[in-house]
Amino acid sequence: MPFDRPSLPALVERAESDLSARLLDGEQPLRRSVAGVLARVTAGQAHMLYGYLDWLAQQPFPDTAEAEYLARLARVWGIGRKPAVAAAGTVTLQGQPGAVLPAGQELRRDDGTLYRVQADSHAAGATVTASVTALVAGQGGNVAAGQSLMLTSPVAGLQPVAQVTGNGITGGLDAEDDASLRARLLRRIQEPPHGGAAADYVAWALEVPGITRAWVYPGRMGAGTVGVAVVADGLASGPIPDSTLLAKVQAHLEGVRPVTCEVTVFAPQVLTVPITVRLVPDSEAVRAAVRAELRDLFARESSPGAVIRVSHLREAVSVSPGEEDHVLQSPTADVVPASHQMPVLGDITFATA
Repeated sequence: MPFDRPSLPALVERAESDLSARLLDGEQPLRRSVAGVLARVTAGQAHMLYGYLDWLAQQPFPDTAEAEYLARLARVWGIGRKPAVAAAGTVTLQGQPGAVLPAGQELRRDDGTLYRVQADSHAAGATVTASVTALVAGQGGNVAAGQSLMLTSPVAGLQPVAQVTGNGITGGLDAEDDASLRARLLRRIQEPPHGGAAADYVAWALEVPGITRAWVYPGRMGAGTVGVAVVADGLASGPIPDSTLLAKVQAHLEGVRPVTCEVTVFAPQVLTVPITVRLVPDSEAVRAAVRAELRDLFARESSPGAVIRVSHLREAVSVSPGEEDHVLQSPTADVVPASHQMPVLGDITFATA
């Protein structure tokens, strides 16, 4: 029989009745009496304890546990929360020939985010190129190429401004959230390892920080081979992982796969799906809600070869908070990718006519 948690008004009434029976010979307390205050204070404390017990009762179960309780349950099953990863990249500084940017030197972004030089870097001509890593792990450390960083302290022979080069300072990932950890834990419980079954490859790929979804293709390159397609939905640049992240997944799978199997990790080919829609009412709040719903739709339904139904696009716009009416101008039919293509949400254009 389920336990019925009493509400705060019910607890107040119960406390008032108890005080009335024990202290006032059954009479009701005056409206602003001390007994009335005591009843509300006592009921408030009891309500807090009931709330704590209600929350605590959810923590032993993997589908409802939170934070440290969820992490502890996951560790029992051999699953750890994927840690945050620090962003890394290269910067260049202008200066005098022979100047040296020492290891450990720090640079600061405009918002105060700090980066540290990894090794002594010597000038080649009038330019110094150095590898840097964000001091705080997470997506917040990513920086686009071309942006500037400032030295936190002067270095002889070098200008104080550094330019981010190459592909930028990238690779920063936030620590795994509860929803992702819970999904992996439930997958481990409901789909136990089978020595190299398709579900095993999915679970192994999802153990790599940054990877959020994976698909398995047995016999992709012939007998004894397995292909694993992966995406990383948390990347600011989009869900398709870069070569560095793919290499990490490949290395991880090489360490856990059956010895008789060759595994190849790859990223799906992108099929960009631009959206054009006219909204009623057309406000910034409604636009933001539509963007969020469309992103959620693609996260739920997009996979290699998966069809994105135009009716689902219309539904996503319709359920956006604040939307009263809309006209989906593009696409006008289902998005049908090839088997190796994955639909990815493109630019969203809000038409005015």
